[in-house]
Amino acid sequence: MDFSKLIARVQAILLTPKTEWPVIATEPETVANLYKKYILILAAIPAVAGFIKGSFIGTSLLGITVRTPIVSGIIGMLVSYGLTLVLVYVVALIIDALAPNFGGQKNQVQALKTAAYSYTAGWVASIAMIVPWIGWLIALAGSIYGIYLLYLGLSHTMRNPPDKSVVYTLVIVLIGFLLSLVIGAIVGGITAAGTMAAGAATFGAASSDVSIDKDSALGKLAAFGEQMEKQSKKLEAAKRSGDANAEAQAASQMLGAVLGGGDSVEALPPEAIKPFLPDRLGDFKRESISVERNGAMGVQVSTGHARYVDANGNRLDLEITDMGGAKGIMALAGFAGIEADRQTEYGYEKTYKQDGRLVHEQWDNATRSGEFGIVLGDRFAVKLSGNGEGLDANLLKSALAGLNLRDLEALKDKGVKRG
Repeated sequence: MDFSKLIARVQAILLTPKTEWPVIATEPETVANLYKKYILILAAIPAVAGFIKGSFIGTSLLGITVRTPIVSGIIGMLVSYGLTLVLVYVVALIIDALAPNFGGQKNQVQALKTAAYSYTAGWVASIAMIVPWIGWLIALAGSIYGIYLLYLGLSHTMRNPPDKSVVYTLVIVLIGFLLSLVIGAIVGGITAAGTMAAGAATFGAASSDVSIDKDSALGKLAAFGEQMEKQSKKLEAAKRSGDANAEAQAASQMLGAVLGGGDSVEALPPEAIKPFLPDRLGDFKRESISVERNGAMGVQVSTGHARYVDANGNRLDLEITDMGGAKGIMALAGFAGIEADRQTEYGYEKTYKQDGRLVHEQWDNATRSGEFGIVLGDRFAVKLSGNGEGLDANLLKSALAGLNLRDLEALKDKGVKRG
């Protein structure tokens, strides 16, 4: 297995899809080779990331961390991996079967290319599942970018007329989404996680004959793709220099710029986050505080956590995450228009946009616990969670509103080096 070729293909399909799809369409391939050289490797990423998240990191709320038992986690990982391999092939069969309906040409190998390379963005972005709270946003954004990749690819691989690509795409997305729901339900049942992991399928088509509204979600995705292409040219220049160190540095900077939406971003230093973790939140006194900044391969993330208690033993946990190194992906996640509202006899959970900010609320009357989170400037995730007999949802909201959110949001361009 030539991993250098694999990495080069992943880089090309993510950064220069407009020029890579025509190359992919003309390559002689077989189903076996596509699985052996590409799908078997990349499809393992979401399964492994899910296992690490579920069985080692766990899901934390109100100071309690829940982890899937190792054995159940391994079984779930293997089942998830196997079903993903099947899903790619089934989606390819669907793409192939539908091709004549949209003026395309049936070809199972070309259809498998379309499915596999379009799923690349979602598979790679699934690594972010290990990031607390907002990791799912980045994973979702990867799937959304995959939609753009498939949009660009269909006309090259399946040779359908551009004016029929949008409907073709929508049908593929709907079917793929439903299949993903089934996989999520099966894996969730095995691991007893209690949630369904629904990954968005990818779709596509491309031609200069198709005009795209630059203010639409697709238009913004296209602009994102153009920024990625610019970063790729910098890497190619480093390669031509013959300097291995320069190439490695350029690759690192490229990854950081890709996640940053075309910009290189340095996350806030710990001392810049500390002021937003105040000594007191109303009647609650700060009991502990921790702030750190970590980075790898050109991507930096800073996190801060503080715990507060009042005289009656009620507790609040405040978390601030600077996803500076992934602000571009965070912005893409916002294109999805995520909204949800679920009510039960015990409480509620809802996600919505307010003044351009993504907001998430959750409250459980039975346990007197909940959380209130908000994403500022497509960069900072702020979450306040708590539990105690003296708490309610309104208290959480007012406590979070009492923070200096405006000044934090004003730092959204801090450390940003325009691409």
